[in-house]
Formats: sequence, C-alpha cells, structure tokens
Amino acid sequence: MRVRRFMCEDLSCGRRTFVEQVAGLTRRYSQRTERMRSVLAELGLALAGRAGARLADFGARVSRNTALQLVDALPEPQPQVPRVVGVDEYAMRKGCVYGTLLVNVETRRPVDLLPDREAGTVAAWLAERPGIEVICRDRAPFFAEGARIGAPTAVQVADRFHLWRNLGEAAERRVSRHRSRLRASFSESAPEKVPAPAPAENGSPWPTGHPFADRTRAKHAAVHALLAAGHSRRSIQRQLGMAYRTVQRPADAASPEDLFQGQWQNRPTKLDDFKPYLHERWAEGCMNAWNLWQEIKTHGYTGGYGAVRAYLQPFGASPTAPAARPPSPRTVAGWILTHPDTLLESDHLKLKSVLAGCPELDALTGHVRAFGKMLTQLQGDQLPQWIKAVRADNLPSLHTFVNGLERDLAAVTAGLTLPRSSGSSKATSTGSK
Repeated sequence: MRVRRFMCEDLSCGRRTFVEQVAGLTRRYSQRTERMRSVLAELGLALAGRAGARLADFGARVSRNTALQLVDALPEPQPQVPRVVGVDEYAMRKGCVYGTLLVNVETRRPVDLLPDREAGTVAAWLAERPGIEVICRDRAPFFAEGARIGAPTAVQVADRFHLWRNLGEAAERRVSRHRSRLRASFSESAPEKVPAPAPAENGSPWPTGHPFADRTRAKHAAVHALLAAGHSRRSIQRQLGMAYRTVQRPADAASPEDLFQGQWQNRPTKLDDFKPYLHERWAEGCMNAWNLWQEIKTHGYTGGYGAVRAYLQPFGASPTAPAARPPSPRTVAGWILTHPDTLLESDHLKLKSVLAGCPELDALTGHVRAFGKMLTQLQGDQLPQWIKAVRADNLPSLHTFVNGLERDLAAVTAGLTLPRSSGSSKATSTGSK
C-alpha cells in the first residue's frame, strides 16, 4: 500500500512530517488494523476484559485493560425511540432510594435510567418521545400518573405479573383468617399407647439394634449368601477381605445367635436390677429416658444415662403417634394459586380436605382459578363478570383487590387482553437490583 507523506515547511512546527491516513483501513498511532481493532472491540463488548483477552489470544494477544479501552473508544449508540416501552422501578439502595428503568419491550433492551420514580420525571421523559404508543407498567400510582401526563394518547397496559402477585397476596390474607379451619382439617390424631417393652426371651444383652450384633448378623448373612452361590471358603475370604478364621466361624454357625458366646452371653449389667421398674413406669406412660434415669438413680442405680437411653430406644420415644402439622396460610394460598394440572397429588388431596371444611375458601379458589384462566388466555372482556361474581361473595380481601382493579380498569383490561407485558423490564430491573 502506498500513501502520501507531507512535509511541513514551517520551522517552528513541532511536527515536520505528516502521513496520509486511509479511512476505514488505517488510524494514526494504531498498532493493529481496523478490522482487527473491531474484532477485539466486539470481544470486549461481549465478554468484558479478562474473558475477552483470553479469547483474543488466538493470534492478537491483548491485555484486559486494552480490551476495555477499545470498548470505551466505541461511539455511543443512538437508541431508537421505542414504540412499546416498559416502565419499572429499580433499587439503588433497597428500601431507601429507587429509580426508574425504561425498557424497549420489543427489543428487550434497556433504554434509559431515571434518578427517581416520581410521576413528573416519568412524564417529562415520555413527553420528549412522542412516538411511544404502548406503556407497560405495574400498578404504582406514580407510574400511572406519569404515563397519563407524559403520553396521554398511549395505551397503558397493567403488567400481568403484578396482577397475579396482588391476587396472591389477597388470597393469602383471606386464608390467614381461617387458621382455625386449617387446624381442624389437620387435627392431631388421638394418642395411642405404646406397649411396654418385653424382656428378651433368651436374656441376651445384644438385641436387634446393637451395632456389634448387627455387624455380626450382616457378616453371617454375607458369608452364607456366598456359600449358597457355590463359592468356597477361600474364595469368600478373598472377596470379603477377611482372614480364613473370620470366615470359618460364621460359616460353621447355623444362625448368628450361635456366635454370641463368651462375654456376649448373659453378661450382667448395672441396669439389670432396674429393668422391671423401667417396664412398669413405661407402661404407666412415662417415656422420657432422662426422667426415668433420674428416678432409678434415687433407687441406687450408679450407671450412666446412655445405658438407659440405649435400652429404651427400641421401644419408641413418645407416647403419642406423630400428628399431622397443619399447613401455613402461605402454603394453602400456594396450592390455590397453582394450576390444578401441575399440583402434586398429595397437595391436591390436602387442599381438597381444606376446602371441604370451609365453603369460603372453596369460593375463593374458584375465583382465583377463574382469574388465572382470564390472565393466561387473555380474556379481558370477561373481567366485568368476574368482578360482579366476586362482589356477590363475602370475601373482603378480594373486594379490596377488586377496588384496586376498578381504579385502574382500563390498564387492567388492556393487560388481560393485549399480548404486551413488562416482563422484560421486570427481569432487567431484578438483575439491576
């Protein structure tokens, strides 16, 4: 490539020579071609510094700072005025400082950030962009007021996510008023006496549940299973990694109890003299091992608490059968809000038992599912009939929800009719928080 070089005849000029630059091909003081520069800038824009530098190591090694500098040098993109805009809040300091996020719903890309969530700020931003036709928003009054002032001709669409969440909160409040019904539906079962422990027939101090006895029984079962499969004792020794004598003793024993000999058989313990007393107190309903240990200590027992607990453990720890815990109002509200086809069978049976004992919750479930059908199938024309049906029942929490719908009826109807929703702005604002 040939370029022209120019010389400066002014002796006072610090630059004595100038070289012609080819637009789109060369750049002054550049160390790489424009095509390579654009590739590296795209990598930095997509992956940021470190990841972009690692991927660029295929032949154009750059540092992470260089990748970021190339991104900073890119011209600022000029966003197009969106036709459908989503408006939602984001937290700069959760619970204290909030701003407003505006998203192009069609491209699902952020458009602008506003420093607050005041109606005047939103209205001023919308007034500068007269091409906006649809505004998807939540039901916050400041967003509704800002949209009405800044874009009076635009169609306002209430976000379906917020509508469903508000309905869920109303349903949970109503369910919480029926806590007593929930407890009645999942009442505790009647106490059942646990039979007193019977002394072991063979007097063995190693009943089922003792770790040493269980290991001996498992070893005996493993050896006899391999013998039944036709393996020799030497083969069993190699497979189980045991000594020959360790395999021979369980192989010769007809039952694992035959191995309980010597120190195993009829070994006296400090608890033996107190076992009849423990059986008697257990039959009377005292099943707390700690209390029983304290009682036999007053009668002369010198052993520890662990021996008493281990002896009583196989016979149960409580005098009553475990009771079914009643579900919380939030759990029941979740069952009501879940589509019947996706609800677990166990949860469906529990919900059915709750609704059978409470007609008001049964009516609430019918209204919630009717609204869900309206929302998913975009049947906004049925909203007036649904509101009339809710008004006919004694459901104060749903009446409050309906009052809010009627104050923003046009936007709610549009949200239940039009396919537009501010779901993209909600996802973006959640990520920014």
